[in-house]
Amino acid sequence: MAGCVQLTLGPLLFHWPIEAKRDFYARIADEAPVDVVYLGEVVCSKRAPFSEPHYPEIAERLARAGKRVVFCSLAEVMLRRERQMTAELCALTDYEVEINDASGLAAIGGRPHRIGQFFNVYNEETLRHLVHNGATHFTLPAELPRDSVAILADAARACGVTLEVQAFGRTPLALSARCYHARAHGRVKDNCQFVCEEDPDGMVLSTLEGRDWLVINGVQTLSYPYLCLLDRIHGLQRIGVTHLRLLPHALDMIAVARLFRGVADGILEPAEAQTRLLASGAIPALTNGFCQS
Repeated sequence: MAGCVQLTLGPLLFHWPIEAKRDFYARIADEAPVDVVYLGEVVCSKRAPFSEPHYPEIAERLARAGKRVVFCSLAEVMLRRERQMTAELCALTDYEVEINDASGLAAIGGRPHRIGQFFNVYNEETLRHLVHNGATHFTLPAELPRDSVAILADAARACGVTLEVQAFGRTPLALSARCYHARAHGRVKDNCQFVCEEDPDGMVLSTLEGRDWLVINGVQTLSYPYLCLLDRIHGLQRIGVTHLRLLPHALDMIAVARLFRGVADGILEPAEAQTRLLASGAIPALTNGFCQS
């Protein structure tokens, strides 16, 4: 089955300057061996106005390069303007939409859509219910163990839909109504001054003993080590996973994508690819989801 799996580039979770973001996606379009690229603000609605005017140009360039473009909804919808953002996104007809919050289900109105990793799909009944209401593709929450993924993969196959898991990047753990990133700098959420832009891969949170433990990204909490499933790619393919998600970080994502593509295609051994991944020194620690290495 080597080579059958598709690689996807998940939504950018961090707040980068727009020029950095445009340059990043230009390189992805021209150089990255990924099949699908997800765009859109998932974490904080206050960041969206910086990028939204540029998304049509970014999406068009990615599409010209042969990438499938999918737009993502917010993962936490609390305000009227956030409901409006979700409704406007779900009205898109030129591109697929990934829904990350249940509020998007009413807005999409049963039309075909994708379900993102922030939408808690933990069992087959939930998957089947969402398929009945228009879902065509699922990205599972990163905390699911292999056995649960296998069960959901069987259900997805029976329903004729595809299944995606995160295979690289800091793992999203939680979202909050409050912004710890702003509070850590003596600010409040409503007057954060977008301080999260100063941390392109998030702000490291350490324990009292000085051990780096978590990463803060605005209202979001992520793992400190990077999830890396290079040595599990073929096993995931065998149980029915069709797509592997690489989450963007402030490092050479072209090189990361090539390593994953090489392993998936049987050109590289997982151990060699992981050695190359760590050789850059840009990644502090790796984890397979439960065990840090």
